[in-house]
Amino acid sequence: MGNAGAATTHDTHSHGVGHYDPAAGKIGMWLFLFTEVLLFGTLFIAFAVYLQKYRFDFREASGHLDKLIGATNTGILLTSSLTMALAIAVLERSRKRLSLMLSAITILCAVAFLVIKSFEWRAKFEHDIYPKSATMLQKPVGEQMFYGLYFTMTGLHALHVIIGAVVIVFAMVLVRTGRTNAERITFLQNTGLYWHLVDLVWIFLFPLFYLIG
Repeated sequence: MGNAGAATTHDTHSHGVGHYDPAAGKIGMWLFLFTEVLLFGTLFIAFAVYLQKYRFDFREASGHLDKLIGATNTGILLTSSLTMALAIAVLERSRKRLSLMLSAITILCAVAFLVIKSFEWRAKFEHDIYPKSATMLQKPVGEQMFYGLYFTMTGLHALHVIIGAVVIVFAMVLVRTGRTNAERITFLQNTGLYWHLVDLVWIFLFPLFYLIG
């Protein structure tokens, strides 16, 4: 009897079951997302304040951003939100392979977004348009503020895209090994929540920077 109990305990640990508390995991994730909302919310408030103060300069600077690039990246991130949501939905039905495929598409969307954003940034740097550059220092204060916020907020968002993609890769490893499955899906769900927040932030960034000009 004692040997049987020891074997059961060993099997439990060897299969990585352990303690599983999805409610606590979700609460922790929502608290983390709240701190992210505070971070970006502060920057959005700063943008609104400076927009009121330098309305003409902000519109002038916005007119020099490529709206097609912004719209393309918006479409890419919206697609990634859909594939991420579907990856969770199909894993809830124990369709592991399809979930992995949809997660991989989400990562490809993230990479596409970052590549397009890098081309956009490179074009600005090639024209000497970046904070504290000689060309930038000759522009009106309002335009300097616009580009300062542009590089800060889109750069911070890009960092979150990179982090999100890395977390999705980790989630895929857990799904592939069976540690995340239909019965233990909280980690993938939390990953999806983070990714949706990243997409939501861009939904606000796009009109603020690209459509006010």
